[in-house]
Amino acid sequence: MKRITILMCAAAVALGAVAAPAAADDPGAARSGHGSFGRATLTGFAALPAQTYVPGSEPSGSKLGSAPVNGITPPFPGQPVQGFSGIARRGDGSFDVLSDNGFGNKANSSDFLLRVHQVKPDFSARTVRVLGGFNLSDPKGFVPFPLTRADRTLTGSDFDVESIVRDLDGTYWFGDEFGPFLLHADEQGRLLEAPIELPGVRAPENPGLKGAQPNLGSSKGFEGMARSVDGRTLYPLLEGTVSGDPAGTLRMQEFDLRTRAYTGRRWTYRLDDPSHAIGDMIAVDRHRFLVIERDNLQGDAAKVKRVYLADTRDRDGDGALDKTLVADLLDLADPKGLGGASGTFRFPFQTIEDVIILDDHTLGLLDDNNFPFSNGRTPGKPDDNEFITIRLTRGLQADHRVYR
Repeated sequence: MKRITILMCAAAVALGAVAAPAAADDPGAARSGHGSFGRATLTGFAALPAQTYVPGSEPSGSKLGSAPVNGITPPFPGQPVQGFSGIARRGDGSFDVLSDNGFGNKANSSDFLLRVHQVKPDFSARTVRVLGGFNLSDPKGFVPFPLTRADRTLTGSDFDVESIVRDLDGTYWFGDEFGPFLLHADEQGRLLEAPIELPGVRAPENPGLKGAQPNLGSSKGFEGMARSVDGRTLYPLLEGTVSGDPAGTLRMQEFDLRTRAYTGRRWTYRLDDPSHAIGDMIAVDRHRFLVIERDNLQGDAAKVKRVYLADTRDRDGDGALDKTLVADLLDLADPKGLGGASGTFRFPFQTIEDVIILDDHTLGLLDDNNFPFSNGRTPGKPDDNEFITIRLTRGLQADHRVYR
């Protein structure tokens, strides 16, 4: 599953709070340099209501049955603007956000159209405007296996897109979990070439298995993906552990955009606990990436929703990316009460799947609300798509090219 948050606050809040030391019973946090960035502060909050649909769109959710889910009864009158699992900047104050496969799996998402939405948050009004968007499609027939729809509009039964990168030429790259595949599309979402497989790795949904055994869990393909700061390479990161790899380790690959091939270089991201998952990633500079790591819990039960700085240089020599805690999303200072009551703000969603650098001290984050299933904010009520901005206690010293 997959999900999100964004943007830059006009007035940054000065910080003075320092995070408490890592708890002794949290070895993952201690090992990862807990507290080195201090306690981040909430600087912006906006939300898109859960029941927001693409105007004039087709009904969806026909495979979900007819029982109410969090008070919402399927099928739905249109295509939900939901499931944000990736974000890319547009340079005009708006953002591209990616809806994932729809309702959670291949079997129930055949009437969910894969789509990129253009959104613009207004933090003063605490709202998010949907400015438009485009569906993903394959009109030229690059996909070599049968698609759900005769018009070759892509659905959540065809691919489970979880990450988005906007290339310097204006085209888009998407990371998929069913293959896992890389997909390349133009500015209107039309595929420009055949899906690109990851050599030696296949999920159960991969259409090319032909009876062979998969070596990756269901929908555990490319959850996060970053573009290098020089624009020459992609770094897709698996959500699941490949069979035979140590438990709780995830492969990060390198893909050369010029040769359209994997380079063979690979790094390991080690989860604090094998039960965790990653949600998104973005490059900070040549060696460092921001990665969202989370548990699979929501609401009061949620314990781990973190943003880490992961470094490929592996200075401690343990064979994995070095991790430094940048922000604990369950313990954000909120002195102005932007998220409700003043004090502490929690971002307690099951899936948080979007991170973007807004300036050297400010991150944007979005939840993936898994509409209509997740209810981390209010029990019994489907989660909204929340967009927040947080200010770090110190700068990332990011490469200036991350803002392109």
